[in-house]
Amino acid sequence: MYRKEVFVLQEGRPVLAVVRNYEKADFGDLIAIQQESFPPPFPSELWWSEEQLESHVEHYPEGALCVEINGEVVGSITGLLVHFNPENPVHTWEEVTDHGYIRNHDPKERTLYIVDISVKPAYRKLDLGKLLMQSIYERVIHDGLDRVLGGGRMPGYHHHAEQLTPEEYVERVLTGDLKDPVISFLLRCGRTPVCVVPDYLEDEQSHHNALLMEWKNPFKQE
Repeated sequence: MYRKEVFVLQEGRPVLAVVRNYEKADFGDLIAIQQESFPPPFPSELWWSEEQLESHVEHYPEGALCVEINGEVVGSITGLLVHFNPENPVHTWEEVTDHGYIRNHDPKERTLYIVDISVKPAYRKLDLGKLLMQSIYERVIHDGLDRVLGGGRMPGYHHHAEQLTPEEYVERVLTGDLKDPVISFLLRCGRTPVCVVPDYLEDEQSHHNALLMEWKNPFKQE
C-alpha cells in the first residue's frame, strides 16, 4: 500500500499533505469532493457512488488514492490497468472505465488509465492535483508499467466552439494562446497529447470531447 507525506504551501505557510490509499471510511468525503469539484452543468449521475468506490478498492486499491490536509480528505485520484492500442486510440470514458466501476481492471496490462482526479476548489492553489498525479507516476515506475493515460476534459472549449474545431482549440492551448482549466493543468503535470476523442463523455462545456493524454515511464524503452 502507499503513503507519502510532503509539505505544501497554503497561503505561504507549509502544511503537511498526506497521500494514501482511500478506503471505505473515506467514501462519504470522496462523494462530497465530487459534488464540489463538478457542479452543474456537469451531470450529477457521474459523481461517484458508494458502489463504484467499493469496486475501486476491491479491484485496484493501488490506483485508488486520496490526499489529506490537516486530517481532512480534500482530493482523490482513481485508476485501473487496461490494454491500449496506439493504432486505435479512440474510446469512450464508459467503455474504458466500465462506467466508473473498473471491473474490467486487468493486472496483466501495462497502461494505468486515469478514471478521475478531483480536488476541492478551496484547496486547488496547493497543487494537490499535481501531487496526486505524481503519486500515480510513482506507481507506474514502481510496478514497471508503460504509461499513464487518460482523457482530459476541455471545459474552456465551449467559449470558442463557434470559431474553432476541437483540434484547433487544443493547438491554441498548446501554443499558449489559450488556457484550459484541465488541459493546461495536465500539461503542467507532464502529460502529452495523443489525440482528440469525440463523444468521450457527456460534458456540455467540452462539447463532449476530450484530449487523450499520456505520460510515458522514462525508465521503459520502446
